[in-house]
Amino acid sequence: MNLGNNICFLRKKKKLTQEQFAELIEVTRQTVSRWETDEVVPELDRLSQMCSIFSCSLDDLVRKDLTSKDEVYSPVEIRKLPAFRMARYVMISPSPEQDVINYMMAWGKTSGLLAACPDANLLGWDFPFVSQEQQMRFGLHGYVAAYVLPDGFETTCPGVEYATNNEAEYAVITVTDPHARSFERIPGGYQKIMECLQADSFKEKFPENIIPCFEYEYDKDGIHYMDIFIYTDSVVRGM
Repeated sequence: MNLGNNICFLRKKKKLTQEQFAELIEVTRQTVSRWETDEVVPELDRLSQMCSIFSCSLDDLVRKDLTSKDEVYSPVEIRKLPAFRMARYVMISPSPEQDVINYMMAWGKTSGLLAACPDANLLGWDFPFVSQEQQMRFGLHGYVAAYVLPDGFETTCPGVEYATNNEAEYAVITVTDPHARSFERIPGGYQKIMECLQADSFKEKFPENIIPCFEYEYDKDGIHYMDIFIYTDSVVRGM
């Protein structure tokens, strides 16, 4: 059974002791210990409390082995991101993701950004303002790539738009090896966040200076990851 292991794993991931977690759930430390050893199964209302604390679905908590190294998705977390400046560019083409990423990487070198900050974060998100005719007849799609600019970095290098993303709260999930099955794993990450937020869809309007959703890819210990961010107030909640 995975439930006890999952509770223990997620509790430690939240950096909570058994005593601290017991206080949040309003039970004794001994009860938490019995849950984690599968000696006792928590009541449904306690499981619901855990899902809120761990930002995960009930199905994931009870049925999946969240401790597995091969687990594709992390639990959903809520993070408040501080405001940041960025340099961004959009491309519309048959393969805009790679096209605009290559463009921004070249700009990063020309502008001196990558010399000043070799680990500058490169974000990306879909550009929705592509007509149906462009998509259907010509196979065109839009994608934006943006470098997060470190404090104090200044450049007069042209070829990008400079903008600010205001402080905002995001729901975040990490996808392991997202491109192993791009058309399954990446949409699956978005779906898991929407389920966690109990959301049906995105709102038609949202604040101009807040990106409604974006992706960030990186390598760690020889494994490729993608973090997916969804602005928590950009979604329509289910009834």
